[in-house]
Amino acid sequence: MVRNKTANPQQITAEQLLREAMDRQEQEAKPPKQYIADEDELVMYKVRKRKEFEDVIRMQRQNVGAWCKYALWEASQQEFRRARSIFERVLHVEYQNISIWLKYVEMEMKNKFVNHARNIFDRVTQLLPRVDQFWYKYAYMEELLANYAGARGIFERWMEWEPDDNAWIQYVKFEERCKEVEKARRVMERYVNVRPTQEAFVRLCKFEEKHNNIARCRSGFEKGVELLGNELDEKFYMKFAQFEQRQKEMERAQAIYKLALDVLPKGASDELYRAYVSFEKQHGDRDAIEEVVLNKRRFIYEEAIKKNPRNYDVWFDYARLEESCGDVGRIREVYERAIANRPPVQQKRFWRRYIYLWIYYALFEELQTGDVSKARAVFDKLLLVVPHKQFSFAKIWKIYAEFEVRQLNLDRARRIFGRAIAECSKERIFLDYADLEMRLGNIDRCRKIYEKFLETHPHNPKAWSVYVDLEDSVGEVDRARGLCELAIQQERLDMPELVWKRFIDLEVSCEELERARAVWLRLLDKSNHVRVFIAYSEFEASTASSVPNAREALERGIKHFKAEQRADERAMLLEQWLKLERDLGDDAAIEAIEKRQPKRVKKRRAVQTEEGQAEAYEEYMDYVFPDDKPEQQNLKILEMAHAWKKRKLTQAAA
Repeated sequence: MVRNKTANPQQITAEQLLREAMDRQEQEAKPPKQYIADEDELVMYKVRKRKEFEDVIRMQRQNVGAWCKYALWEASQQEFRRARSIFERVLHVEYQNISIWLKYVEMEMKNKFVNHARNIFDRVTQLLPRVDQFWYKYAYMEELLANYAGARGIFERWMEWEPDDNAWIQYVKFEERCKEVEKARRVMERYVNVRPTQEAFVRLCKFEEKHNNIARCRSGFEKGVELLGNELDEKFYMKFAQFEQRQKEMERAQAIYKLALDVLPKGASDELYRAYVSFEKQHGDRDAIEEVVLNKRRFIYEEAIKKNPRNYDVWFDYARLEESCGDVGRIREVYERAIANRPPVQQKRFWRRYIYLWIYYALFEELQTGDVSKARAVFDKLLLVVPHKQFSFAKIWKIYAEFEVRQLNLDRARRIFGRAIAECSKERIFLDYADLEMRLGNIDRCRKIYEKFLETHPHNPKAWSVYVDLEDSVGEVDRARGLCELAIQQERLDMPELVWKRFIDLEVSCEELERARAVWLRLLDKSNHVRVFIAYSEFEASTASSVPNAREALERGIKHFKAEQRADERAMLLEQWLKLERDLGDDAAIEAIEKRQPKRVKKRRAVQTEEGQAEAYEEYMDYVFPDDKPEQQNLKILEMAHAWKKRKLTQAAA
């Protein structure tokens, strides 16, 4: 146990430790160099080394590296018969080891034993015919020895095993080096027959073009298209087209590009499409280029639709594309296919995008083709498709009615709105219908529409406001005032403050300030909200120019909230009063109100904890008003003292 764990005053670094460890390492002992003086010493050296090697391979028979070292050592001593014997012994142990055969044959070739090397190559190619490395080396050795017939025979024996592509290509290159083009052509044809792949046909065509045999090159491409068909990718067609471009056959190249774009899958022809566009830019006209671009975009949209036929954004883009082309038949086909994909569930959020397909279809028929009957049929079918009992869309009724108005068919537009009120009954329907009649100058029809609006939505303040606006706009102030009276007498209204405000604005617009003040007072009797007091004071100060009435309204509100002990609202009214005096009052009034402004203080109050046993305290902000009497403040302190004493007694009893 180390008891003293403090740092040593003499420290040492990791670098010093590593340096000392390296310095103290003992160097590995190297065997001394031996100098052989005579033949007897050489014989003894060989015997000793052979004994060492034999001991190693006897103990580790599967150690191929030891066998190879032994054989190569014998070869270095010019004992080639012994070296061959060792290689033969190890081949009996493991004849499938490629490295043994390679070292064996390299030894023979290095020491120029050509016939021995040939014998080894013949043996290994019979035992391991699928190892291409031996065939390559054998053929290369015969070619170096200028034994071209022997090399050709080796290649022929190799080709009987139908090796991979590189072997055939090497055979062809060998024949080309021998200036035997016809033999190379026959080898290439055999290669294509044995391995009919895209790469094989491309190599065949490249070979024929290299030797200026254009007809055979073209027939090679055509044969590849005929045999492989769907197995070809875009690179084959691109090479075919580029070959025709090099031969100045632009029409053939264009036909190849179009064939490839029709045959290949749309997602696997991006490079081909770019090559085609580049070709058309160089050799085609403007219409051909645009047609290429349009076809590509059509392919993209069709693929997206196949994945999700209810992706309405894709249908919108597809329809816009066809509209830009101007082919009416195609445009109608796209719209018909799009509207056939109805949403699977009857929920409004899934139908919002779908109905715009119908709307755009109808507008296209009306504005682009001028076929009014077709557009009307589209609208009628849309109204049948939408499940109005579950939900409806006000915009489709409005757009249909506006369509009939543009056709000067007002009776039909009114019938559409009437049907919309019966089946939809949305606020937007009433407003749009009334707006139409208002533009036509039919005030009585507008009144009937608004009355129906009030019957359908009696709790909607918008219904009352627009009716009042109508009567006010035509100068029927008494009718507007009567509507306001009816509205404020409703027992249930969603936002009654809007109706009260519209009543007051009506009286102010008619310069009936006394009536407006009476409405304000009725509102104050009905509602004691702080905003009402503030708005009334602003009305008296700015609109009625009666500052005393504004002060009276604020004082009334302050007394009310003081009685209800609502300090926040009371502080808001005092702040509003101070702002009023600063704008319209004199210095004395401002000073008096400033003295009444409350102070914010931080206080504590007792709260019950979650356990329900002991009490905790929380801090909160409160207002202290100078208007409150000191006796009331002291009374509050006494109440707090009694509560504290009661709490102490309870704790002592517990």
